[in-house]
Amino acid sequence: MNITIYDVAREANVSMATVSRVVNGNPNVKPATRKKVLEVISRLGYRPNAVARGLASKKTTTVGVVIPDISSTFFAELARGIEDIATMYKYNIILSNSDQNKEKELHLLNTMLGKQVDGIVFMGGNITQEHVEEFEKSPVPIVLAGSIEETEQVPSVNIDHEQATYDAVSSFVEKGHKKIAFVIGPFHEPINEKKKLTGYKRALHEAGIDYKEELVVEGDYTYDSGIEAFEKLMELEDKPTAIFVGSDEMALGVVHGAEDQGYSVPADFEVISSDNTRLALMVRPQLTTVVQPLYDIGAVAMRLLTKLMNKEKVSEQTVILPHRIELRSSTK
Repeated sequence: MNITIYDVAREANVSMATVSRVVNGNPNVKPATRKKVLEVISRLGYRPNAVARGLASKKTTTVGVVIPDISSTFFAELARGIEDIATMYKYNIILSNSDQNKEKELHLLNTMLGKQVDGIVFMGGNITQEHVEEFEKSPVPIVLAGSIEETEQVPSVNIDHEQATYDAVSSFVEKGHKKIAFVIGPFHEPINEKKKLTGYKRALHEAGIDYKEELVVEGDYTYDSGIEAFEKLMELEDKPTAIFVGSDEMALGVVHGAEDQGYSVPADFEVISSDNTRLALMVRPQLTTVVQPLYDIGAVAMRLLTKLMNKEKVSEQTVILPHRIELRSSTK
């Protein structure tokens, strides 16, 4: 049987308003009365109804988080940062997996709004105009974490992906490489076509190296697509000597694909990965990688959301965090 506030008030012989004040920490309750009410709450096992309290206060202290793939080490690290800051500010999390499916993303968005969440942290590879229109209709703030929205209408937290790719490819150029391949994520995602590919082309152009379309191979962030990408590169007559890879999981596929064909990394091919998830340290050779501060991106996105939910002043809605290249043994 559910114990209600009415049961507590009757047992303690006080009004429901008094019980409510005790539960909410209101100081305007006599110490003896507070003690009596708390004893009854403990004895009956009463738990305040969060939904009812939310309806009364118009706040549920709940935040929705839409994540593309909960099994991904990349998104798991982002989610950890979100959850830690949410807990610090006493918010609960509703976490939903969207499978990178637009219809499911929009459905989850509306489902969470129906649950009266106070705000939403959204992660997705391809933020379309349809997404933006739904975000604009939202009665609560929405912040993007590790996701690109080209018009920058929606608050977001990222690194400068164009510059990060430029830095990685330029480091190969500085070592004398002229045949630099790029195993990139899906082209339909703006983060790849508009940011990372632009950085790759800029680094080559500034070095006086011709862009060759065959050296850019599209993957889908998975280990298997990394293996397949390496196999495609090995079919070329003029093979690359260095490979930049758009995710750690694909980079594992590239390294293992090279080993399967009798090559050695970095002796035959130098490899730089992207993201610096735990996978970068779990492979041999360990991966030189662009460090994307995943935990911090999640944490800063959640902090930005708390400010927007509480109508605090926000100086910058598009937050760019610093990146760096961590040198390990997949490069010489």
